[in-house]
Amino acid sequence: MLEISEIFNAAAVLKGVARKTAIIPAPKLNPEAEIFLKTENLQLTGSFKLRGAYYKISQLTDEEKARGVIACSAGNHAQGVALGATHNGIKSLICLPAGAPLSKIEATRNYGAEVCLVPGVYDDAYAHAMELQQKHGYCFVHPFDDPKVIAGQGTIGLEILEQMPDVEAVIVPIGGGGLISGVAYAIKTLRPDVKVYGVQSSGAPSMAESLKEGKLCHLNDVSTIADGIAVKEPGINTFEMCNKYVDEVVTVTDDEIAAAILALIEQQKLVAEGAGAVAVAAAMFNRLPVKGKKTVCLVSGGNIDVNTLSRVITRGMAKSGRNFTFTVDLADKPGQLSGVCSAVGERGGNIISVSHDRINTSTAINGCIIRLEVETRDAGHIDDIRQTLLGLGYKVLN
Repeated sequence: MLEISEIFNAAAVLKGVARKTAIIPAPKLNPEAEIFLKTENLQLTGSFKLRGAYYKISQLTDEEKARGVIACSAGNHAQGVALGATHNGIKSLICLPAGAPLSKIEATRNYGAEVCLVPGVYDDAYAHAMELQQKHGYCFVHPFDDPKVIAGQGTIGLEILEQMPDVEAVIVPIGGGGLISGVAYAIKTLRPDVKVYGVQSSGAPSMAESLKEGKLCHLNDVSTIADGIAVKEPGINTFEMCNKYVDEVVTVTDDEIAAAILALIEQQKLVAEGAGAVAVAAAMFNRLPVKGKKTVCLVSGGNIDVNTLSRVITRGMAKSGRNFTFTVDLADKPGQLSGVCSAVGERGGNIISVSHDRINTSTAINGCIIRLEVETRDAGHIDDIRQTLLGLGYKVLN
């Protein structure tokens, strides 16, 4: 299906179009491994998708270009197709899930595409795009299961080997599988000793389940903050390539993804969307055997909606022990609340909010419940505050 010469050809076509994104060290993400980040979140359009989309469009015949292109996407592929089509003077129509982040919808329009919003998730947008393609004769640019799209994404593998010849492991996000198929094929063809690992959200594990079952699996529904990889079923080609070239595929939770986004912001000054942070989450939470290895995590995109980012930061702070809510059962008498607050403050906790509930049927008639949201340093700090409260005789419920 794919030859390494195609990926080298894609690299030549993309020279001067796509950025050769930097690989930067990230030593604090996992001190037990040598973690580096391939910063495709800093790519034009904010994602790696430009590579595959642009290369595919560049290889169309004049007759295909005249018909125009259609694509479906959760957002990033849409922007890549829109930019590629506009640069080549081609009309583009993009079907996006209606729930796609507003920032991605507007960016797609701004790159010159006509946008069609489809109720549901990526797979619903795909079905509608195929209907329109049959009706109007557009050339369909598949987001992941197309050899030329895969070749374009594979240029990232070439860059990693060029920029870091002594790399030992590469961790790659997986949605439909186009990115990891191209990267794994390029790396395993040129350096078969390098490990290539894939990561999915536990709320959308279509490739992980398919590889486990040994056949394509269709998920009934997907739910994850990593909207860019919320795919119900991987591609036929990408499934075969992952089965052949990928060493292992694991999943991470939404809370772990949120913690990874927060770590990238605080430690690396990088903004990543959910899909872009799954590789980092897998490294942070030791989901893969990268201890002691020079490991590149592919940060595949940075197109996160600002409202989503706010919620993600809150979840990420909770997951990393930076924020915690203590619930304490107290006797309803003067000085109790003051005593709890003083104890928290003396242990270095910063109280953000206090909720006081006297009408709780689970407490004594002369009792009350207070909830304190506290800024903390880490999980050890949370436990220190809890143990202090318990030592003072307070009844801590969580």
